[in-house]
Amino acid sequence: MGHTATEQAGSGGLTATEHRLANGLRVVLSEDHLTPVAAVCLWYDVGSRHEVKGRTGLAHLFEHLMFQGSAQVKGNGHFELVQGAGGSLNGTTSFERTNYFETMPAHQLELALWLEADRMGSLLAALDEESLENQRDVVKNERRQRYDNVPYGTAFEKLTAMAYPEGHPYHHTPIGSMADLDAASLEDARAFFRTYYAPNNAVLSVVGDIDPEQTLAWAEKYFGSIPGHDGKQPPRDGSLPEVMGRELREVVHEEVPSRALMAAYRLPHDGTREADAADVALTILGGGESSRLYNRLVRRDRSAVAAGFGLLRLAGAPSLGWLDVKTSAGVEVPAIERAVDEELERFAAEGPTAEEMERAQAQLEREWLDRLETVAGRADELCRYAVLFGDPQLALSAVQRVLEVTPQEVQAVAAARLRPDNRAVLVYEPTGPAEAAAVEATEPDATAAQHETETEEAAQ
Repeated sequence: MGHTATEQAGSGGLTATEHRLANGLRVVLSEDHLTPVAAVCLWYDVGSRHEVKGRTGLAHLFEHLMFQGSAQVKGNGHFELVQGAGGSLNGTTSFERTNYFETMPAHQLELALWLEADRMGSLLAALDEESLENQRDVVKNERRQRYDNVPYGTAFEKLTAMAYPEGHPYHHTPIGSMADLDAASLEDARAFFRTYYAPNNAVLSVVGDIDPEQTLAWAEKYFGSIPGHDGKQPPRDGSLPEVMGRELREVVHEEVPSRALMAAYRLPHDGTREADAADVALTILGGGESSRLYNRLVRRDRSAVAAGFGLLRLAGAPSLGWLDVKTSAGVEVPAIERAVDEELERFAAEGPTAEEMERAQAQLEREWLDRLETVAGRADELCRYAVLFGDPQLALSAVQRVLEVTPQEVQAVAAARLRPDNRAVLVYEPTGPAEAAAVEATEPDATAAQHETETEEAAQ
């Protein structure tokens, strides 16, 4: 069965069709004959929110194991075959999903589909203690390199644990803990695969220079015989009150380049108009060098070397507004905090100007169009809306919804949510010799925040 998308407002003429195989696999196809390439994206509806206490990090560990061979593709064969055909590939894990993707020359599309189907259908045949131990060590080393042994590396993990209380499915981040990684057994990994890596728990999107009829026939040929699995339990409830009710605070003394103020605000769920309004608000306040916080702290007061504020969109729990300010030499964090609160209070009282609305919406539109510009980005967005919101067609009109947000809605969400009693605060105080180099300016927008929740496949 399948249906054809009608061209939607704001879609730029893009269309997509959706089909469902008998085993439950959803297949989304979108033609684009501009360049002779095709992107394959496969989202599994499993992320760290599906994990249980004592077994955190399994979703991310399994992302790595999926590159360690299957029944017909041994060892690093997946990498070798894709790259030998002129393609690129990777995989990432987040709170809410695990995805795998290849971009191939169009005439090599069948190879990518066969590879993805082979590991979906037969990875258990190749999963053994050796591959588990190998990738367990890789993931532990990734944690050391990206979290434990870099300045501010555990900030996101700490703020997440503060913003989402103990027992909440988003309380821990996808990287998992060292202890839980050590505790994961081969049977844990096999049970995890059987439960979540089934066709009825996945969405496959193919975008680019494709023949839809032939592509669907290949999907049926390679994926159609893989049995579904009905043992998956829904993720635990991620709902929380709209505001935290009090400020949560932790001071961290570490050897970091400079003092820092970081905060996470509880914001509306992704997929809502309120989340779009929050995105506009945070873009005005901290999205780039024209933002209010950057102008105040970096340009005018010169009390900070970097200041940003961005939205981490989440569908199964409240989203997070992520504030990140690195101080100038000699500046104390309380001075930064007073200035931030002044700007947030003024914005809540007065709202955005017409010029700020136009600039922020244009910035978000550009970022969205940048994602849709590539076949890989489009394939990923189609999967995202299919898995998280049930309808891939929503990807084609998402930018229009952001452009429809009003100044009144932006002011309202700022007044309701960007308050001291709705944030978790992390203050960094340096110990020991500071780094000689200046802190690199960072903007914790959707890209930067999402980078903290996605752990890319690093080992081949």
